[in-house]
Amino acid sequence: VQLVESGGDSVQTGGSLRLSCTASGISNRNSRMGWYRQGPVKERDLVASITSGGTINYGDSAKGRFTISRDNVKNMIRLQMNNLKPEDTAVYYCNFRYLSVPQYTTWGQGAQVTVSS
Repeated sequence: VQLVESGGDSVQTGGSLRLSCTASGISNRNSRMGWYRQGPVKERDLVASITSGGTINYGDSAKGRFTISRDNVKNMIRLQMNNLKPEDTAVYYCNFRYLSVPQYTTWGQGAQVTVSS
């Protein structure tokens, strides 16, 4: 499985960005794709995830501002980020994992999001 991310950029406070992640080489097994982020000297935390069945989970930082969506035909997820704040500055990583055994997970290369005040 390979993940290709796009959409990282620099914006000002209150701006919007949309991140995309496309997976290739996956089977039709149930899976979860999502975005995690890691700021300087911080752990990698969940931003949002969505399963192939449409179940969505948001991290606390994303609730009310970010929206995740998934296109199962294109094997793509998108993360619409609105009202961005400086504390959203981080490297955003796409993650893919199968939900059944044999378990498998992989990460994208990361997309830098920088929000300036």
